Amino acid sequence: MYINNEYTVKVEKMINEGDGLARISSLPVFIKNACSDDVLKIKIIKENKNYLTAEIKEIIEPSQYRVKPLCPLSSICGSCSWQHIKYERQLIEKQNIVFETIKNITQNNYIIEKTIPSPKTTEYRCKVQYPVTEKKSGRIVSGYYKIDSHELVNIKYCPMQNPVINDINEFIKTEIERLHISGYKEKSQTGLIRHIIYRYSNNTKEIIIIFVINSNNIDKRLKILSEILCNKYEAIKGICVNYNTQKTNVIMGKITEKIIGNDYYFENLSGIKYKVSANSFFQVNPDCAQIIFNKVKDIVAERVKTPTILDAYSGVSSFGIWLSDIAHKVVCIEEVKSASNDAIENIKINNCKNVEIINGDAAKSFNELIAKGVKFDISITDPPRKGCSTESLKNLIKLTDKYLIYISCNVATLARDMKFLIENSFIPEYIQPIDMFPNTYHVETIAVLKNVK
Repeated sequence: MYINNEYTVKVEKMINEGDGLARISSLPVFIKNACSDDVLKIKIIKENKNYLTAEIKEIIEPSQYRVKPLCPLSSICGSCSWQHIKYERQLIEKQNIVFETIKNITQNNYIIEKTIPSPKTTEYRCKVQYPVTEKKSGRIVSGYYKIDSHELVNIKYCPMQNPVINDINEFIKTEIERLHISGYKEKSQTGLIRHIIYRYSNNTKEIIIIFVINSNNIDKRLKILSEILCNKYEAIKGICVNYNTQKTNVIMGKITEKIIGNDYYFENLSGIKYKVSANSFFQVNPDCAQIIFNKVKDIVAERVKTPTILDAYSGVSSFGIWLSDIAHKVVCIEEVKSASNDAIENIKINNCKNVEIINGDAAKSFNELIAKGVKFDISITDPPRKGCSTESLKNLIKLTDKYLIYISCNVATLARDMKFLIENSFIPEYIQPIDMFPNTYHVETIAVLKNVK
């Protein structure tokens, strides 16, 4: 009925996952690369029972919030698709998205604070993961996937990362071709280099690089390439290889080895020093991470004096160490061995006497604490995009006496988990979006829930 037809519509607002929303006969239409208040000529490209998907054929009247993107590839690259929206408007849209997503899933209206802006809106990404492929011509391509596809967009310059990474990445592609190192071909699942990962220190300006390879052995040509890179770029302090022969879209395998130099870097935030290994998690935008750490610290200090704190899924103990000076004790639980090792070193570096690191299966560790009757005044969880499992939430409920602080990079799974927590006597008290990812639709959110049982 609608497919391939063209319509003129006005965009009402931006929605989660980054599309603009318009309507045709009250039926929702999702439009990529749109902006609130745009008047557009669109073509319907997909028809579902409850909604339509469209592409822009013409911008008839551009929105007052529309600007020229910094990057010419912004409309096709799947990385930062909101460059065409004024930054001040991005912050408002993200606040609205958090409000509406939580309202739709929990069936409750909660006050959402104004989105805290990122200190930097460009050159903020300190972790970059580039898929790599090889064309039939032998040309090596690396970048990001085209929106809604597995077609790789070759990135020569990305304004969201430090320029030195752009320079190094272009040089690496040239050297890979010169050394006849193969790039990964997804269809045939052949070729050596699958991903190039850059970990950049915002403070020291040092870089470590991880080559993710479709092999269980280090190719000698990778060793040659690593030596060339370290000799050419003073900023590169170490190069590693990660083995991933899985026939999946998972980026990294379980084993990482050092080729040359260090397999870690240090990040320094306001005098607190964090060691971060190649496999360990650390926030993509360290300047914004510091805002989050301070906001969480204020939240804790305002609610409980010298609390006992559980830092669940703690990584390198970023929250645990940051909060240690206002806590009676902090217990950090982390499954990844390299991150736990970093955390142990970090508490020594920062002279934290009241932080305990538990490395092991999270569910098992939680159950052991529950069996001992341990309770924490405050629990903090910062899960991946998929959110927490029901079992994890049940454990956190049992372990948390007063407040649960949930930091999320995916408002949909945050809202889902909040619904479960609300049904189990944890009531939202404060919800704060922070713009960890400028020029994208992604938003980081802090939710504080009070145990009212």
